[in-house]
Amino acid sequence: MESNISGEANQLKEKPKILPLPNGPYYLINNMEPKVVENLQNSEGEPLSTIPGVALCRCGASKNKPFCDGTHGTIGFSSENKTNTADNSGDHMIKDKRKSYVGKEITIHDNRKICSHAAECVNNLSSVFKLNARPWISPDAAKREEIIDTIRKCPSGALSYSIDGIEYRDQNERKPIVMVSKDGPYVITGGIDLIGDNIQFAEGSSREHYTLCRCGASNNKPFCDGMHRVISFKDDKN
Repeated sequence: MESNISGEANQLKEKPKILPLPNGPYYLINNMEPKVVENLQNSEGEPLSTIPGVALCRCGASKNKPFCDGTHGTIGFSSENKTNTADNSGDHMIKDKRKSYVGKEITIHDNRKICSHAAECVNNLSSVFKLNARPWISPDAAKREEIIDTIRKCPSGALSYSIDGIEYRDQNERKPIVMVSKDGPYVITGGIDLIGDNIQFAEGSSREHYTLCRCGASNNKPFCDGMHRVISFKDDKN
């Protein structure tokens, strides 16, 4: 009985939220209930409360990564995206468009705009995912189970798949986690809500898993677009 009660409590617990502050850090909020701040009161002697959270660097310049140390203000970091930007190869404009590659047993969906270039697909199943080929995805070049396993490794949500007309995009069994990747983005899993003004998820993207820029150079803020690789972003402490 006790384990059932515990399980129900976990299901009822509100999911964490991430608020990208304008020209500032990401604010990770694990509990929306205001808490009294110790040793702080107003002029009437009344205790003050706030919603506690953790400020995570997204300008790429904090000396205390992954935590914000205020450097974004010093360097003039902007959370605005440049207009008319090309992709990392400089060949063409990145468009928010999802393409579907139809195979005999599985259809693979892909939106290049939100790819974080973790290369999980290419490194794990190069027979299907070929960067220098056109089309670059061959859905009949491997077993269906191998393709599914590889797509589930995609951190950004750029890839998903459909079988018999039913799309599989999320992995709802995962716990809410913000993972600080090595010299790369924040990898979000478990359906952490991304809140705030001007948050625009790309076509067909997942709300359960996505990647957030922490190098400061993405042209698709707050999402990662792989620019950390172009600028050789480093985080020696992580």
